[in-house]
Amino acid sequence: MKTREYVFEFIQKQKTVFVGSVDEEGFPNIKAMFAPRKIEGDCFYFTTNTSSMRSQQFMKDPKASVYFYSRGRFKYEGIMLTGTMEVLQDDDIKQEIWRAGDTMYYKQGVTDPDYCILKFTAIKGRHYCNLKTESFHIADLE
Repeated sequence: MKTREYVFEFIQKQKTVFVGSVDEEGFPNIKAMFAPRKIEGDCFYFTTNTSSMRSQQFMKDPKASVYFYSRGRFKYEGIMLTGTMEVLQDDDIKQEIWRAGDTMYYKQGVTDPDYCILKFTAIKGRHYCNLKTESFHIADLE
């Protein structure tokens, strides 16, 4: 089994993540997003629009998955995590995650009502590399 350090170092190197949510009819929806702004413990923090379809879906159903991958010339590696996603409006976390260039997306700045944080809490995952797949629980990683 991969170590916690290996899994989280791999994730931190990726620039893009695919985020999965569940729509009102129970179908999976996938979206590419920027990598998490912050990783703390088993939690990953992303920025997005409060009005986005994804945020609305997570408010109704917190089930989520995230997929990180690296594709080299001869090697493909991916880690999928499943867990829950919360939509946070707390001013403290919004301020902590905010970056100067974010005004490009949120014209009113850090207090823009359309700016929110998605907090993903990982529960379990699957790792794929070299034609091998391995399942794990986050709590069991050493």
